[in-house]
Amino acid sequence: MEDVGMKRPSMIIVFLTLLFAFTAAGRAQMQMPKPGPEHKKLDYFVGTWATDGDMKPGPMGPGGKFTGTSHDEWMDGGFFMVIHSNMKMPMGTGTGLAVMGYNADQKKYTYHEFNSMGEAEAATGTVDGDTWAWTDENMMNGNVVHGRYTMKILSPTSYTFKYEVSQDGNWITVMDGKTTKTK
Repeated sequence: MEDVGMKRPSMIIVFLTLLFAFTAAGRAQMQMPKPGPEHKKLDYFVGTWATDGDMKPGPMGPGGKFTGTSHDEWMDGGFFMVIHSNMKMPMGTGTGLAVMGYNADQKKYTYHEFNSMGEAEAATGTVDGDTWAWTDENMMNGNVVHGRYTMKILSPTSYTFKYEVSQDGNWITVMDGKTTKTK
């Protein structure tokens, strides 16, 4: 008669060894997703940037000059860019945190910002050559306001921008300016 007590641990060891081998092989075949070429276009924004602009009098305030700085860096994985910003405007100073990425299902870039003025902004964008075009929809004084933010790349270290709003299809420029990479 064979010793069943000795065979049982041996079979358990064989089973666990096979289980580990199959699990390890399965993990080796599963690869982490990698950013696509659309994500790589966001590389342009990596670095520290300085902005000088002009706010027009209107729905966003009294108008005047504004300045800002931002530090843009990739989040681990390379799918999302994290942007920390500081700004000085005619209404005061503020800070912001934004996340920019790409939605492959919508084939659009995404932008989500939260700032110290209590605003939460969301926009989607496209890029065509040297022009980035972002659109958003917000509530202002109880009304839906459509916005479009256009960036024209001038060089690897600078771009101009314009932000326009509309309630009825007539676009009004509310701010424009230039942003330059400092680091």
